[in-house]
Amino acid sequence: MLLIDMYGVIIKESKGYFIPYTFQHFPEAEYDRLTNAFKVERVFSKAQKGELSNQEFLSYLGYENPGEAMEDYLINFLTLDEQFSGFASKVIRRMEMCLLSNDVLEWSEFLTEHHHMNPYFSHKIVSGEVRLRKPDKAIFEYALEKLQYKPEDCIFVDNSVKNLRVAEELGMQTILFNRDGEEYEGNVVNDFVELEAVIQKLL
Repeated sequence: MLLIDMYGVIIKESKGYFIPYTFQHFPEAEYDRLTNAFKVERVFSKAQKGELSNQEFLSYLGYENPGEAMEDYLINFLTLDEQFSGFASKVIRRMEMCLLSNDVLEWSEFLTEHHHMNPYFSHKIVSGEVRLRKPDKAIFEYALEKLQYKPEDCIFVDNSVKNLRVAEELGMQTILFNRDGEEYEGNVVNDFVELEAVIQKLL
């Protein structure tokens, strides 16, 4: 089983762009309120944990049309890695692939549909649906139970060393997708061509 992250792997923007996107869409007089919402009230994290829906989250920030804002951001400010589809088409001939992503549920559903990813995934585990977020060990334990795979039979790909180390502790094989220049003593790849080659060695 291949478990793979969305942001920083399939989507090139590892940290997303939503907070600066939001500040660009509101006048400077709103900046203190927005900073408090993100940093103190942690509304983005709450939305990623399923405590707020997309509608509630974006309405709270002040967007008059949350659905329209969501689509504008996801379509125009995030970039699908052009190598992903070719990689996914090959890898699913050999193993199942599961999306394991910290995301607002509606955002994940929109992205996978918009970019025609759904046929590649046998399962999708999204923090906004299961109410658990990486690097919490519980989301990896949830994934193993849901997928009915042993840790040693799973390969986990992520752009965060912190997330990889938790998966390692559980016994998964791990690969850093190196978007951000992090130091990692394990398997490291820079693109999907390299990822395919490393996976072949691990199988």
